[in-house]
Amino acid sequence: MQITEHIHALKIPFQVHVNAATALDRFVYVYLIYGRKIYLIDTGVAGTEQTIFEYIKQTGRDPAEISLMILTHSHPDHIGAARAIKDLAGCSTAAHASEIPWIEDIELQYIERTVPGFHSLVGGSLEVDQVLKDGDIITLEDDLELQVYHTPGHSSGSISLMLLPDKALFSGDVVPLPGDIPIYDDIFTSLDSLKKLEAIEEIRVMLSAWDEPRKNQDAYNTIDAGLKYLQNIHEVVINNAAAYSALSEPRWCRSILEKLGIPGAAANPLVGRSFKSHLNLLSDPPGSSRSN
Repeated sequence: MQITEHIHALKIPFQVHVNAATALDRFVYVYLIYGRKIYLIDTGVAGTEQTIFEYIKQTGRDPAEISLMILTHSHPDHIGAARAIKDLAGCSTAAHASEIPWIEDIELQYIERTVPGFHSLVGGSLEVDQVLKDGDIITLEDDLELQVYHTPGHSSGSISLMLLPDKALFSGDVVPLPGDIPIYDDIFTSLDSLKKLEAIEEIRVMLSAWDEPRKNQDAYNTIDAGLKYLQNIHEVVINNAAAYSALSEPRWCRSILEKLGIPGAAANPLVGRSFKSHLNLLSDPPGSSRSN
């Protein structure tokens, strides 16, 4: 569907296999920017290239026009089809430096952040051609520019991007939805990143990887709701920190989810890793920034 003059969105359904008996239905948005060339924000899971190419053809364009892929981060549902798209379209790839090791070596990612069904979600490693950092302006064309915001927390190199002519913010997985399964590497940088996005002036539409487009004030309300959701999770985790040593990690993780109103069956190592990041507050020395 077309969102703005330049932006088209594709909603890609897929499944995450939590264990042998349980599969969660998920989806991710992929975004295309149409100018004289085509620019892609994230790629979805392996196999999504066919959906992307078919949509491009249906809108009267050619997949060979894809000039640049920008990956908001390196997780499977964002880079899964990147290898195939790069091979077929011959485009270049850009990402933050912190994400490059996992993009260029997916086996390293699998070892360091094991996701059930990982290899069915990711089509292969690929080389990153352009390294992005906070504050960069990417000139796609004379009248099309993207501003880069480093927004870590969900992952260390997560980025958000503002398409300046359209005032459209691509937020990747940075903004959580209340009630959704919490997945982040660091709660503290996640909170800081949400505050950073909230401070951006004149967001006309926010385009998340896992939420419908949010326009104008609704975009800011969605960021604020995500911020309050993470703050609530933090309160629940800290109030139940003592149980961490008394319970096995999976049981502790399930108990936290249930207190948040999320089925305990959603517990997995990535959720446990998210909750454990809150406990860093308890080990920080007095006077540190996280203790204040």
